[in-house]
Amino acid sequence: MISEKETGFKSYKVCLKGTVKTFTKGLFYSLFDEAYSKKNIGAIEDTFLSIFKRLDDDRGQAVWEAFKNEFPNIRKKLDLDALAMERNDPATKSLEEVYLASPGFHAIAIYRLSHQLYKLDCFVISRMMSEYIHGVTGIDIHPGATVGESFFIDHGTGIVIGETSVIKDRVKIFQGVTLGGIQVKKSMSATKRHPTIENDVIIYANATILGGDIIIGARSIIGANVWITESVPENALVTYQSEIKISIKK
Repeated sequence: MISEKETGFKSYKVCLKGTVKTFTKGLFYSLFDEAYSKKNIGAIEDTFLSIFKRLDDDRGQAVWEAFKNEFPNIRKKLDLDALAMERNDPATKSLEEVYLASPGFHAIAIYRLSHQLYKLDCFVISRMMSEYIHGVTGIDIHPGATVGESFFIDHGTGIVIGETSVIKDRVKIFQGVTLGGIQVKKSMSATKRHPTIENDVIIYANATILGGDIIIGARSIIGANVWITESVPENALVTYQSEIKISIKK
């Protein structure tokens, strides 16, 4: 083994990526599968504590107890998310299909778990969890984002939701949507950089909404491919106009 002293390079515990992947998968399974949880919850806790130990963080047991106490509330929120998907997606034939096969639901589930750890000031593990599910689903939800009830993601590939985004209740988002910052400066790390999406908003594919002071008003519809850097009032319809001509070859 080559030591840090020999190379002059600082050593980082990158092997924790695999450990966090195992922990995240087990936690997801245990949240919805009672038989799996009874058999494996002890091992999941041990893995969690081992991660904290490797991170030189002595809060592991206290954080685990606080985290575990929130599992029922997280499950309630996720059941509402699943119902929103089953009711709104015509391609989904059953609620069981949402839990077993929906990438959007999978991403939301790991977001809600990682968000709870983020609120407990566990920034590294929460971010590692979000990056694991990002790699699986193509959906990038920062654990610091705030997401309300009955969240619906359709398809989902390419969605980016930044750290200070606020998404309220019954919002629907399609693939390729970005809720981002209009400026990227380290000095802005403590400020709200990402937009607020009010209740019952629909954001269609590849829309980009940028800026921490941007508010998308309740019940508005944001059409596909639009670029928004100013607030939108309630009940608005925002569309991108392009001219498409179809002609018949002679």
